[in-house]
Amino acid sequence: MATRDDRLFLITGATGTTGSETVRLLLERGHRVRAFVHREDDRSRALAATGAEVVVGDLLDFHDVSAAMRGVSGAYFCYPIAPGLLDATVVFAQAATEAGVRSVVNMSQISARREAVSNAARQHWLSERLLDRTPLLTAHLRPTFFAEWLSWWWGRQGDEGVLRLPLGNGRHAPVAGIDQAYVITAVLENPEPHDRQIYTLHGPEEMDHHGIAEAMSRALGIPVTYEPIGIDEFAQGLASLGKTAHLVQHLSNVAVDYQNGVFQGTNNLIEVVGNRSPLSVEEFVGERKEAFAQSGSHFVPAAEGV
Repeated sequence: MATRDDRLFLITGATGTTGSETVRLLLERGHRVRAFVHREDDRSRALAATGAEVVVGDLLDFHDVSAAMRGVSGAYFCYPIAPGLLDATVVFAQAATEAGVRSVVNMSQISARREAVSNAARQHWLSERLLDRTPLLTAHLRPTFFAEWLSWWWGRQGDEGVLRLPLGNGRHAPVAGIDQAYVITAVLENPEPHDRQIYTLHGPEEMDHHGIAEAMSRALGIPVTYEPIGIDEFAQGLASLGKTAHLVQHLSNVAVDYQNGVFQGTNNLIEVVGNRSPLSVEEFVGERKEAFAQSGSHFVPAAEGV
């Protein structure tokens, strides 16, 4: 049985891909957890049922964030791909500093850099620099594309599957949210060695999307193909699905980054920092077959008549 730890950890984005897993791991290890969520729903109620203290608020509301910071030792900052990241970072940094929070783990992205054309990627780089100027012990995580993205971009067509993406022959090693959560948890538990570090996070094997499709086919037992498409078709398809202009601008530009090698690479940080062997694509898909039973929310189908 885990030993009770008096420290309180604040997890923002607590119902999301990495946040929910981090909440679970911290609770399993005997920590107190405050889960910051945007609204009450089945996901937030599930967190409460596991023992987390759930607070509802807006990361852009200084009073909401300040209230959530009271008594917190370390925090995980995770903002969606949406407008407002820089404002949210300022709010978070000021509230954490006033509350005497000791450390923060910041979820950034591998494309974050000064010269990024994606507005979201450049804002992540600026957010990193802002947090580095606070007294907080700060670690930045820059994951490559999540393994979960495969289910979001997935198209199910009868007994076959397809990935239609504008990623050419670029390569990356998909990294699962659960594997990232082990790193987040480890850094929250022991922040000192990781202060001002930038960690790129990768899965165990770098592949192009043809290789990813083959691994998915083995896991699902059905034919899966990768169909490269143009960035314009991709952007128009996302817009037709109702995706925001901010998200479309980001994804269109990181598709270029991806083809230029920005997302590639592997390392052993999940093993070294998180003390866990990361899931392969085949393992990840095999454990989540139900997620691939139908097309994902971001799947861009071929235009009629094409």
